[in-house]
Amino acid sequence: MNESDSTQTGYFSRRTFLKSVGTSAVGAAAVQAQAVAAELEKINTDKIVGPGDVPITLKVNGASRKLSVEPRVTLLDALRNRLDLTGPKKVCDRGTCGACTVLMDGQPVYSCSLLALEAVGRDITTIEGLGTPEEMNEVQKAFVHHDGQQCGFCTPGFVTACTAFVRSHPNASVEDARAGLGGNLCRCGTYAGIILAAVDAAKSTKGGA
Repeated sequence: MNESDSTQTGYFSRRTFLKSVGTSAVGAAAVQAQAVAAELEKINTDKIVGPGDVPITLKVNGASRKLSVEPRVTLLDALRNRLDLTGPKKVCDRGTCGACTVLMDGQPVYSCSLLALEAVGRDITTIEGLGTPEEMNEVQKAFVHHDGQQCGFCTPGFVTACTAFVRSHPNASVEDARAGLGGNLCRCGTYAGIILAAVDAAKSTKGGA
């Protein structure tokens, strides 16, 4: 079948098919090239920082804290090593265990997976800003009541994540809490107490933790 026959019968010849594929590929490549060019232009116009220390100000637990960090320093390392806030723990350092959880603008984030520079201008809350041994918040009280800790190493991350969870789930069920805290791991396996603590804290605070 020649190309004229394909036009008359409504079928594509191999040549017609290859032509259409080639046209689509060229169009897609052109769009991709434009996107890459735009990104390069953005990079070239952005201010480049580093590789040495850069002065920044972080708002942590309601206070402005000034420090100098290399651009590669994570928020977790800045908090622990520069601001002496050791509640967030460095465990997996790969954003999988949740021990480093902090709140950024009220939302739980893995501080090991964020650069300190990315947190500039954001409202950061660590476990130290949620309560003290003398004046615990409702989540911390519930963790004590239900014995939701063993070695305690993962507890700050769980309490922080749980605080954000109960604020948005005032009527949380056990299933809700289990799913909502799925981003945090406890190697001691005290999940039963942790889940019950989350449910009780949600009921007692009604979203106001």
